[in-house]
Amino acid sequence: MIILDTSFLIDFFRNAHLASAIPADSKPATTVISYYEVMSGIKRIKSPKESQFFSHFFSDIEMLPFNLSAAGIAADIGGRMASHGNLVNAFDICIAGIAIANHAKEILTSDTDFLEISKYSGLEVRRYDRAGNSAGQKGQ
Repeated sequence: MIILDTSFLIDFFRNAHLASAIPADSKPATTVISYYEVMSGIKRIKSPKESQFFSHFFSDIEMLPFNLSAAGIAADIGGRMASHGNLVNAFDICIAGIAIANHAKEILTSDTDFLEISKYSGLEVRRYDRAGNSAGQKGQ
C-alpha cells in the first residue's frame, strides 16, 4: 500500500497525469487527515469544481482512520523528533502514524517534512515531479 499525501492529491487535481507516479504494484490509499486538509481548503475557497472532484475521489479510495494506534505511533515519532529539535507539521506526523499503523511502506508526496519524518519512522518517501515521474525514494 502507498499513501497519497495531501500535496499529491492537490497536484493530482491539477494534473491527472500524475497518476503515473503511483507504482503499478501498490494499492493507493489516503488518510482522514489529508481529507480534512483538502476539504477545509475547498470550503475556504468555495470551489465547486474541486468539491465535486474530491467528493468523487474520496468515495473511491481507501480512507485510513486516525485511531488510537496511529495516535500512539505519531506521538512516538513527534516526541523523538522534538527531543532532537526537529519540528515539522503535526498533521504530517499524524499522517505518518496512520501509514505505519496500517502497514503502509511508503508515502507519495512533494512535502519535504516527510523526508525528516522518515528519519524517525522508517516510512519510505516517494517523491514525484509535477510531470508525473517518480523522483525516487528516500529511506530512513
